[in-house]
Amino acid sequence: MTTDQLAKLFELAEAKKGEDGWSTLGQYTITLHTAFNGASLSFSRIEEVKISSPLLYAKNSRGETHVARLDDIFAGTIEASREKGRKAGFV
Repeated sequence: MTTDQLAKLFELAEAKKGEDGWSTLGQYTITLHTAFNGASLSFSRIEEVKISSPLLYAKNSRGETHVARLDDIFAGTIEASREKGRKAGFV
């Protein structure tokens, strides 16, 4: 995926650029889909991203940080954050 394609994905997810180079996804999370030599891997519930070409750093809701090559990312999915969803229990 090119940096222009990622920029469009982050724009649609309403990412806000921080001072430290990390972009925070406010009310959305994203899933990044990667593949290399026939093996695929998805990084889900990503809340913060940072591009340092040729690498992309992604932090998820559990505090884990993933690192992937930009060339290996082929798609991204934007999801509404779970915090905005319906809460368990009765109203």
